[in-house]
Amino acid sequence: MDADDRIERAHDLYEQAVFAGDPDASASADRALDAVEADVALARGRIMHARFLEQRDADDADAVADRQELVLFEIAARLYEALGDSRGQAEALFWIGTYHQIGLGDDAAALPYLERSLELATSTDDRRTAAEALRHLGISAHRAGRTEMARTRLETAVQLRRELGSDAGVAANLVGLAYLAGADDRTDDALALLDEAADLAEACGAHRVMRSI
Repeated sequence: MDADDRIERAHDLYEQAVFAGDPDASASADRALDAVEADVALARGRIMHARFLEQRDADDADAVADRQELVLFEIAARLYEALGDSRGQAEALFWIGTYHQIGLGDDAAALPYLERSLELATSTDDRRTAAEALRHLGISAHRAGRTEMARTRLETAVQLRRELGSDAGVAANLVGLAYLAGADDRTDDALALLDEAADLAEACGAHRVMRSI
């Protein structure tokens, strides 16, 4: 059910409460609108994160993650949890972890959110969020010097993104694997990974990934 459907549902429930005297209708309407609020908070937080990345790409000295981004993701996580929406909660927790990791550079704070996100995404067969969480857990492992763990997580993320047809996501993860190969002095492997990443990124117009390559 999308946002329009939920709002229409809330309207119908309002009429049930007012005209039919249904004592449960208003509570059901609240739940429908809570789901809309969670979706909007998550979407708005993602846009704020995109603006932060744009500022950072431009080498803007004032590029600082906006605290309101975190607030929005936390609102979404609480609402999804209260609604029993584990898929939504997994995505919101992923973004909380990303805020700490990418926005603030704090892997220690990010880790529990990313791990819980992966757990919930796996339990609900949400491969897209699982792939995102694995990528960022791989980044965390790489920064901590746990190269083998980083490689395993990124390779699993690549597999999931291939299954989903996310060429831009695959390309981004191949760049991460190339960094790991380079750190192990596997230059040929690193170059092969970058060649594949470049082909995928160019084909799908992933210009930010091309800059990384």
